[in-house]
Amino acid sequence: MLNIIPLSWARQALTVGAILCTSLFFASSAKAQTFAKGGDTGWLQQMEANGYKFYNEQGVEQDCFQILKDKGINSIRLRVWVNPSMVDWVNGHCSPAEVVTMATRAKNLGLRIMIDFHYSDSWADPGKQTKPAAWANHNFQQLKTDVYDHTASVMNALKASGVTPEWVQVGNEIPNGMLWPEGNTSNFSQLTQLINQGYDAVKAVSPTTKVVVHLDKGNDNARFRSFFDKLTTNGGKYDVIGMSYYPYWLNQEYTVSISGLQYNLNDMASRYGKEVIVAEVGGDCTNAAQNTYDMLVAVQNAVFGVPNSKGLGVFYWEPEGYRSFSGYQLSAWANDGKPSTALNAFLVTPTAPPVTPPSTNLVTNPGFEANGASTQTPTDWTSWANSTANYAADKTETGGQASTYRLTHWLGSAYQVSTYQVKTGLANGTYTLKAWVMNGGGQKACQLYAKNFGGTEKNYALPVTSTWAQIQIQGIQVSNGQCEFGLWSDANAGNWCSIDNVELSPAAVATSAVTPAQLPTANEARTGSRLYPNPVADVLTLVLPKGVAGATVRIYSLTGKAVLTQTFAGAARYQYLDVSHLATGLYQAQLEVGGQTEIYKFIKQ
Repeated sequence: MLNIIPLSWARQALTVGAILCTSLFFASSAKAQTFAKGGDTGWLQQMEANGYKFYNEQGVEQDCFQILKDKGINSIRLRVWVNPSMVDWVNGHCSPAEVVTMATRAKNLGLRIMIDFHYSDSWADPGKQTKPAAWANHNFQQLKTDVYDHTASVMNALKASGVTPEWVQVGNEIPNGMLWPEGNTSNFSQLTQLINQGYDAVKAVSPTTKVVVHLDKGNDNARFRSFFDKLTTNGGKYDVIGMSYYPYWLNQEYTVSISGLQYNLNDMASRYGKEVIVAEVGGDCTNAAQNTYDMLVAVQNAVFGVPNSKGLGVFYWEPEGYRSFSGYQLSAWANDGKPSTALNAFLVTPTAPPVTPPSTNLVTNPGFEANGASTQTPTDWTSWANSTANYAADKTETGGQASTYRLTHWLGSAYQVSTYQVKTGLANGTYTLKAWVMNGGGQKACQLYAKNFGGTEKNYALPVTSTWAQIQIQGIQVSNGQCEFGLWSDANAGNWCSIDNVELSPAAVATSAVTPAQLPTANEARTGSRLYPNPVADVLTLVLPKGVAGATVRIYSLTGKAVLTQTFAGAARYQYLDVSHLATGLYQAQLEVGGQTEIYKFIKQ
């Protein structure tokens, strides 16, 4: 549906747009200009040697680096192996000499460089960290020398070619360590010494280069805290915390885990005082190009929004990898030689996610820290079970989302149990319930819920996820001064779920966003969606049709540039979109809801 704007408003907006069009397109802070938008292209040299060609969207053959640059990519990441196979095109090459060649070529096109040391002859990742064959029989002291010498050798070769990497990874995805067994995390002191050898070698050759320590599962805060707490305790040296983020390999929509990634980025920067970077990201560009586009925009925004400019950038892993060459599901290049439209996300200027105003959390013992582990019915919470024996399904345990403990529902036999609080003396009004959750799945029902607030119960089914994800229930309209909220499970034997850091707070909606005249009337036919006010100063209110589980809003500037994408999950009809950071002018909002697309236009004052 098209929202018609009065002609006088349209003329005003177009006048403003004509004046500001150039600045809207080009204006960005120094932070946005230096934000790294990267591609890992380790396969490119092998592909070219095998006759693969690259074409832009118009079908014109071009240098792959140039096509990526035209897509907004300003940085290239290259892996380096020690003595790789020079016959295996997919699992080999990436030798020091080849990496110098490709880095020089990228640098000559004005691209920035990240070098990723695997310290192996082939792939190194969380499941394998095999020592190079030449180092296989070396003792630990010699391994330290090996790491230093190899790192310094590659860095010196790059320097001799006029290349100064902006970033260097010491190890690739090392949550379990590197150079096993000596550098396994089971001996963190030795792992730290190996990391420090790499750090020292980098700095000896190029003091300005930033050293990255890189783990996978960037949405898993507990994973990162555990590793970097130990690295800090052992005197580890590094400048940047690197993360991989692949919702595809998590078997979930990015909307389930993007809040976890954003939380982890902010927490790492704050907890350790370090910069952060998403060193690898990817999505199914062939089967879900729009979803991958949305994910890439959201990830860039999450990194860009890290306070104090500590979010450095985002790198797509092997975008150029034709599937006919690599067989890699998440490459962003079709077999016709053209890039996926998902890469257009790198043309979008990143914007910090809307800032959530400070709120008062009305939950007591929200993180289940009051009692320690193995506590049934923790302080300030109440438990209910369908039998005396099933009360055992409710207990606290270690492994909290951002602190020590969490609440878990689990039992070896079928059970029904809820853990809840009842808050009384509430001011009547709108509230939001949030919680961090994990869930093994399989239950008949597993829900965060709010009820007994004077309206119909609201609930949100926990997503199946092995890492923490934040969910929320919006639009809880308290009219009787109270609210019951909690976690409910109707589970089969062995099903489990966990919850942590629960928050109930008044909805933070700017008063200027909604006036009584703009609120829906009691007699309004509530079959369609609405977006108001128009013009808007800060917060748009979105009214969804009844029975819709969620919606996605994409906002475009006059130039057609996507400036904001936000997905709303849950059953709340009233959703709120912070547009206070947008420049003055005319915008188009594309609302995707219930399998249909509706178009609105609005003026940002």
